[in-house]
Amino acid sequence: MTTDNEQIVEALRSALIELEDVRRVNEQLASRSEEPIAIVGMSCRYPGGASSPEALWDLLEDEVDAIGEFPDDRGWDVANLYDPDPDRAGTSYTRSGGFVPEAAGFDAGFFGIGPGEALAMDPQQRLLLEGAWEALEGAGIDPGSLAGSRTGVFAGISALEHGLDRHSLPAGVEDYLSVSALGSVVSGRVAYAFGFEGPAISVDTACSSSLVAIHLASQALRAGECTLALAGGVTVLSTPGPFLAFSRQRGLSVDGRCRSFGVGADGVGFSEGMGLVVLERLGDALRNGHR
Repeated sequence: MTTDNEQIVEALRSALIELEDVRRVNEQLASRSEEPIAIVGMSCRYPGGASSPEALWDLLEDEVDAIGEFPDDRGWDVANLYDPDPDRAGTSYTRSGGFVPEAAGFDAGFFGIGPGEALAMDPQQRLLLEGAWEALEGAGIDPGSLAGSRTGVFAGISALEHGLDRHSLPAGVEDYLSVSALGSVVSGRVAYAFGFEGPAISVDTACSSSLVAIHLASQALRAGECTLALAGGVTVLSTPGPFLAFSRQRGLSVDGRCRSFGVGADGVGFSEGMGLVVLERLGDALRNGHR
């Protein structure tokens, strides 16, 4: 009888220990779901030459007007693209927007990408690769040290015009377009280049894409799906297509400038940019000594 009682007591003790373990895990999960997310690195490319967070700050502080004329390095027929008549097909009644300088440039060799593939790559993929490297360096993290890590990539993207005119492409470029002009590949390109093994998600919710990407990254960090996350978005207007379409709808601002909620608002002004933040759970950031 004594042995039976001892067995019962031992079973109860084991059950209590298991319950305590479950309670501790639940508390940890609850605290993690509310843990602040730290921004430990940043990078950007914006009109007006804002190629770093510091340069962006200066641009804002100095109230620089970063809107300029259509770029001449993308093969656009700039001379015949403008017409003040909104009903004239194939033209835009504005010739201004916010354009990233030298968006057509890319150091393909740095990322081990051949010339043909680099030419076929959506410029948005190129900018995001450069931005990922710079954001990690800004966080004091060696990008090469993250291969095999549970680092996630959450990229907002909605402009997918690159490679649509296949008839004008150089020979051999079309071979790469199956992966080089897809929105779904934007996040995967970064993950593959750096060897990340966390989630790689491309997000298109139009104007809120970058914010939604950061939201999803924060959720993934709190859920333990990744230990570090690159989150943000990119837009490069490879063709004048959006300007043509919105001109027919009379939806463009004539001078390319937005006046949101203002009396003089007369339409949308299109602009480009790339912005990334490196996110980490606050406790991890403090343990790892990240700013």
